[in-house]
Amino acid sequence: MGDFLRDTVGEAVAEVVLNLLACLLLGCLVLIAYLSWSLSPRLTIAGAGLLSCLLAHGAWKTFRTPAKGRRRGLAAVTAAGFTGAAATALFLLLYTPGCDCL
Repeated sequence: MGDFLRDTVGEAVAEVVLNLLACLLLGCLVLIAYLSWSLSPRLTIAGAGLLSCLLAHGAWKTFRTPAKGRRRGLAAVTAAGFTGAAATALFLLLYTPGCDCL
């Protein structure tokens, strides 16, 4: 009985911590977007377009049939960026609906 109670409390605490981290990350992303837009809307649009192109290139390199050898240079950077962005989006999708910040 003690192990079950300890596991249940541990899971509840972990869930709360993950929800708080997701809300904090979402708030930071919104703050970055707001500050960027308030400084220069044109540069914000240009930066978003450039970031979209880099993420699209990373997705293309990640999901296409791999060539022999390792990825090098820009291909490795964009694939890692796409993987990080996808992981962040998945984390936000899973944990931000649980917080009351939306």
